[in-house]
Amino acid sequence: MTTPASTSTPAPVTRTVGLTGGLTVTIDEYGDNSEGTGVLMLHGGAGPRTMAGISAALSEHAYVVTPTHPGFDGTRRPERFDSVADLAVAYLDLLDALDLRGVMVIGNSLGGWIAAEMALRDNHGRIGSLTLVNAVGIHAHMAENRVVDPRTVAPAELGRLSFANPAFRPDFASFSDEQRAVAAANQRTMAVYGGEGFTYDPKLRGRLHRVTAPVLVVWGEQDGIAPLKYGRGYADSFPDGHFAPIPDAGHFPHIEQLGRTLGAIGDFVDAVVKPDGTV
Repeated sequence: MTTPASTSTPAPVTRTVGLTGGLTVTIDEYGDNSEGTGVLMLHGGAGPRTMAGISAALSEHAYVVTPTHPGFDGTRRPERFDSVADLAVAYLDLLDALDLRGVMVIGNSLGGWIAAEMALRDNHGRIGSLTLVNAVGIHAHMAENRVVDPRTVAPAELGRLSFANPAFRPDFASFSDEQRAVAAANQRTMAVYGGEGFTYDPKLRGRLHRVTAPVLVVWGEQDGIAPLKYGRGYADSFPDGHFAPIPDAGHFPHIEQLGRTLGAIGDFVDAVVKPDGTV
């Protein structure tokens, strides 16, 4: 798991899956579901495109499913579907629908929060492990370790806080009207899911001792959105939590440092998830 995807990696197949209660979720599938297991990729507020590179890379080793959270990128969000808990239950229903077990759930930012909530509700035993990549969701004990509310930051400053390398920072001034509209709609949807705390549930940290699956917390060391100490605190909240700092990366280490992020995940799999080399 230490090398990026090759240029020959097939494009994903996009389809819509119907879930319990009439909800539909759009997913991108990489590879084929022949072994009954795989990786579920959960994006943050920046949208599903932020997970495309790592999803393609991991598809060289596993079946990968990358959903678009309902309401993002123009997809439909039912009015009643309005919390991170709703997303967590929906994605557990998705794992049921796909009949996957031993799944590694990888979530970035908001997606990491969803992954943690999924692990707390996994009464069908679908999840094998979690990887949280600069996740939000817990409330910081110390004010200086709190997550920045992106609604309070200008777009250019948000880019600076999110990426260590200026080359990766989006040029918002070059966005088309359509791109601006999609980004604004995505942020409104994120605000619905985030609720009053927006980036956290004040009670989540106190529940994480119930998570029995092994958890890797990957963290870009130069994250200006969610600081490094916040990430260490997240890892320490799990009974079987492991922490992997990624240098020269901000809030999206899987974009800025894909190889190092894949290496950390591969080491976690080899040492913790499948130490005996089982498939």
